[in-house]
Amino acid sequence: MNVNQLVNMIFRMFVRKAVNKGVNAGINHFAKGDGQGKQARQVTKRARQAMKVTRRLNRF
Repeated sequence: MNVNQLVNMIFRMFVRKAVNKGVNAGINHFAKGDGQGKQARQVTKRARQAMKVTRRLNRF
């Protein structure tokens, strides 16, 4: 493994973590900010489930 591959691997790890934090922050903001509490929680739950499914699919 050369230096370029190591740098790319580390860069991807940081970008993945930053994107996941941003997505989670957006979902949490939507869930808290909306006055329709139960409906917002359901949408949040579906969004989190969709994120889990896409992570599983991206492994292959």
